[in-house]
Amino acid sequence: MRTTVAIIGAGPAGLLLARLLDEAGIDSVVLESRDRAHVEQRQRVGILEQSTADALRAAGAGARMDREGLPHTGIELRFDRRGHRVDFPSRTGGRSVLVYAQTEVCKDLIALRFRTGGPLLFGARALAVEDADTDRPRVRYHHGGREEVLECSYVAGCDGYWGISRAAVPPALARTYERTWPYAWLGILADVPPSHHELVYARHDRGFALLSMRPPAEGADAPVSRLYLQVPPGTEAASWSDTEIWDELDRRVETDGGRPLERGAITAKAVTPMRSWVHEPMRHGRLFLAGDAAHIVPPTGAKGLNLAVGDVVTLARALITHRDTGDPAGIDAYSADCLRRVWGAEHFSYAMTDLLHRHPDATPFDDRLRRARIDRIATCAAAETDLAEGYTGVPFP
Repeated sequence: MRTTVAIIGAGPAGLLLARLLDEAGIDSVVLESRDRAHVEQRQRVGILEQSTADALRAAGAGARMDREGLPHTGIELRFDRRGHRVDFPSRTGGRSVLVYAQTEVCKDLIALRFRTGGPLLFGARALAVEDADTDRPRVRYHHGGREEVLECSYVAGCDGYWGISRAAVPPALARTYERTWPYAWLGILADVPPSHHELVYARHDRGFALLSMRPPAEGADAPVSRLYLQVPPGTEAASWSDTEIWDELDRRVETDGGRPLERGAITAKAVTPMRSWVHEPMRHGRLFLAGDAAHIVPPTGAKGLNLAVGDVVTLARALITHRDTGDPAGIDAYSADCLRRVWGAEHFSYAMTDLLHRHPDATPFDDRLRRARIDRIATCAAAETDLAEGYTGVPFP
């Protein structure tokens, strides 16, 4: 089989790239190792920046998102038993974010692909990217009980951190930068309406907490609560009882005069490790890395999905321009252009993570510095604007 662009991975990056190329008349084949049910059921949080939501709308994938997503025009910071709301539109010229799960983004893009696009092969496990530094790269993959070869002009590696795409970059040319954070998140899904209409980020001497939400499931009347606690790395989710979780959440988000959280049945528990990681370059010959195949951010800044979308919007534009004009400048600049955005998001996520979490080795002096930083956000317009601009994201070029 032959195509113009071989896309490895049917996460939001690979699926959106396929959609953008299809709209421009560039054929592609998407290879996904898992089955469709797995892709459409794996739960991922989604805070969509303004540019991400706009890109999905422009691609024709925004109807259900706009109908079911939850627009948010701010967040609340809690510290020292008080709260401070950061209003996004007033600090960013009108920008905001949208709560819409990554799972739902994938469902929408898969439906579009099957309705209007080219091949999307589930259960197709990519084995290797070969000849990436030539004008005829190919992808070996296993599908339907036998090994196949997909010949192409370009390969988009959208297969995440554990995928095979990155291995096609010669080790002598690759550089990686990493930080492993000394804490993790215990996340729960609770069958109870959110206690606050916007996300709440709480810094407490006992550790970080986040009050979030998930849009209502089909047929439901209200969103449900998605909540997080800072815990030590290696924590087993089952080691926390439901009562212990609710009690600890109440302690960490409490404000003077505030009410305890409304409690409900906890329907899921999981522990998420915290990592910051970047692979350079994001391009080798005709192989382009995108999304988690090239970078990972801690979830504090809500940047992972948005970076992936920025990558494939950049790549699609470069490929379309090259097809239409013959100009390879966008292709040649892909890695540098994406990495500029990636490192900006890594910095924002680092700053948010460091600010809001209780470091296990922090001295009293360190803690006072972090309290001074968060107090500055609450009292200084410039500091608050910096946070709002970082959270809502830099517009795509």
